[in-house]
Amino acid sequence: MKILQLVPAMEQGGVERGVVEVNRAIVAAGWSNVVVSNGGRLVAEILKDGSSHITVDVKSKNPLTFFSRARKLRRVLKAEKPDVVCVHSRVPAWLFIWAGRSLNIKWISFAHGANSVSLYSKVMTYGNIVVTPSRYIADYLKDNYGLSEEKIRVIPRAIEKRKFDIDNLDHEFIREKRREWAVDGSFVVMGLGRITQLKGYDILIRAVARLPDRFKLVIVGEAEKLRQDVERSLRELARNLGVEKRVVFAGNQSKVAECLSIADVVVSSNVRKPEAFGRSMAEALAMGKPVVAKAFGGALDVVRSGIDGLLVAADGSKPYEDDFSQAIEEVSKMKFSSLREDALERFDFEKMLDRSISVYKELAGNGE
Repeated sequence: MKILQLVPAMEQGGVERGVVEVNRAIVAAGWSNVVVSNGGRLVAEILKDGSSHITVDVKSKNPLTFFSRARKLRRVLKAEKPDVVCVHSRVPAWLFIWAGRSLNIKWISFAHGANSVSLYSKVMTYGNIVVTPSRYIADYLKDNYGLSEEKIRVIPRAIEKRKFDIDNLDHEFIREKRREWAVDGSFVVMGLGRITQLKGYDILIRAVARLPDRFKLVIVGEAEKLRQDVERSLRELARNLGVEKRVVFAGNQSKVAECLSIADVVVSSNVRKPEAFGRSMAEALAMGKPVVAKAFGGALDVVRSGIDGLLVAADGSKPYEDDFSQAIEEVSKMKFSSLREDALERFDFEKMLDRSISVYKELAGNGE
C-alpha cells in the first residue's frame, strides 16, 4: 500500500512531528509513504526513516498561484498513484480537491483543530473519513457542519515512549541548556510550541511577572519568518514589565524531552482557541511534569485537575494572567505522583499507530 501525506510544511509543531512518527510506523509496516510539503527541517527525518519527500507549495494561501500549484500537485498524484491520501490542513485540502479530480483517490482529512466556522474550513469534513485527535474536535465538526458520526474516527495523539525515555536523555545537552538559560535555583515555567498570537505567550509573560523572582519562564519555540513581529512584541513586553532576565526565548529545539526535563511546570497559556488535543501537555506529563492549562478543548482530554496539574476555569471576568499566576504558584507547592506512568498508559503510541493503520486499511479496502 502507498500512503501520501499532504502537509503545509515540515518545519516544526505537533502535527508535523506526528507525521514524522506515523511515517516511521508506515515504513516499518512495509508500506510506502510519500510526504508532500513546502519543505522544512523535519524533511531530513522523513528521508532518514526510508520515505520520500516531494516539495510542492501546499502552504501558500495566495489565490493567484492556486491553480499552478494544484497542477503541480496533480502531476505528483498521477505519478505516485497513492492508495490513500492524508490531508493535514485546509490549503492542502482545497488543492487536493482540484488536483485529484477524476483520479478517484480516496482520502482522509485529519482535522487537527477547531478552525473558524466557514466554507473554507468546511473542507476538512470532505474526506472519505475524518480523523480527529479528540472528542472535542469531533463534536465541534458535528455541531457546526452536520458531519455524520459514521465518517469520524477519533484517534488521540500519542507519546513515543522511546523519545521520552527519562533513562536515555542527553544529559550534556541538559547541562548546557541549564547554563545557557541560567535556570539553576529557579522554579522553571515552560511554554512549548511555535510562537504565534494564538499561544497566549503574552498572558504567560504577564503571569510570571506577577510571581516572585524565583519563577523563571522558558519559551521553547520560535516564530515563523512572517510572524517575527509577534516574537519582537513579546520581547518588548518582557522588557516593559521588568522581567527580561526572567524570560528566556529558547528558540526551536529538537530535543523536546530534554527541554521538558528542565521544567518544573509546563503551561498551555492559549485562552483564545481551544487546542485540538494538546500534544505538548501529554508529552510534559510523560516527562513527569505537571501541566497548567485553561479548562477547554483538548486540555480536558489530557489534564485531570488536581491529578496531573491544574485546569484554570478562567471565564474572562478578570485578567487571565491572574488565574494563571495563581495556578502556577499553587502547582509549585503541590506534590504529584505517577504522572509519567499514567500518561504513557493513556496515550500509548502503539495503540495510536494500530488505530491509524487500521483506518488506512479500512479506506483502501486492503488488509495487506
